[in-house]
Amino acid sequence: MHRLFLLTALLTGLAGPAVADTVQVAVAANFAATLQTLATDFQQQSGHVISPSSGSTGKLYAQIRHDAPFDVFLAADRERPALLHAQGLATAPVIYAIGRLALYAPAGEPRARLDGGDFTHLAIANPLTAPYGAAARAVLEGMGRWTMLQPRLVMGENIGQTFQFTHSGNAELGFVALAQVRALNIPQTQYWTIPADRHPALEQTAVLLRSSRVPEAASLFLEYLQSGAARTIIERDGYGVPYDDR
Repeated sequence: MHRLFLLTALLTGLAGPAVADTVQVAVAANFAATLQTLATDFQQQSGHVISPSSGSTGKLYAQIRHDAPFDVFLAADRERPALLHAQGLATAPVIYAIGRLALYAPAGEPRARLDGGDFTHLAIANPLTAPYGAAARAVLEGMGRWTMLQPRLVMGENIGQTFQFTHSGNAELGFVALAQVRALNIPQTQYWTIPADRHPALEQTAVLLRSSRVPEAASLFLEYLQSGAARTIIERDGYGVPYDDR
């Protein structure tokens, strides 16, 4: 709790910082919309600006390994931030959100369509680079349908592209982030929230990159992500949070 008290004091004292820094944030595609809301709140409180770049966790990790000028990495998994930490390139990871997977069918009845095979295309994010894609694969493998559905799969580069494939009707079904359908107030008849025990936990972790050009502002943003205000926004958008000490 002492960190949160410190954060409150810092934010109160930074209502008008002498220098407003811009924090470059590499963010997993599923969390991009939520980050926009968080960025606005953080800027109002601290004066610092968040500049996001979204993509699949795997591709963002590769960019960071090739010296992309990011300050903070908000991944959709634990693996890549842990690797960066082990390589001496980042601070120890912290969990900022716990993702939920959903099966989306714009025409309705997603679970019945999947069970009955009433579709031509099923969209998922690339399991090799996108944690939500890996979770979708785990669900299909658990159902014994991964191999048989290969000819029907349409793979998005990230979960944002996967959602667009489905929302546009190019795929009748798609495994997407629950936050994406919640953001558009899509009726619950059009999506099925996948039980959390059907795939590995989507523990989304964040790190401060040691190459950051604005380490103080970037560190303050990571502190903000663990505040009550941030957690309220994150939960509202359909994520779980690892903290219950509000």
